[in-house]
Amino acid sequence: MELYDVVELREALPSEQLPAGAVGAVVDVLNDPPTAYEVEFADADGRTVAMVTLRADQAVQRDGHL
Repeated sequence: MELYDVVELREALPSEQLPAGAVGAVVDVLNDPPTAYEVEFADADGRTVAMVTLRADQAVQRDGHL
């Protein structure tokens, strides 16, 4: 995954109120081993609802736009 890629959660993050399948955008790539991704999730109006750091196995790259 790269900066600005659209990603989909593979698993729910109840502490962030994000269900599995939630779609967000990579806003930072953290290259310290292990690689992690800062992902922003927004509502239909474009307001940020969560900003979380994910391991590579917690999200999958998705084609398309938010």
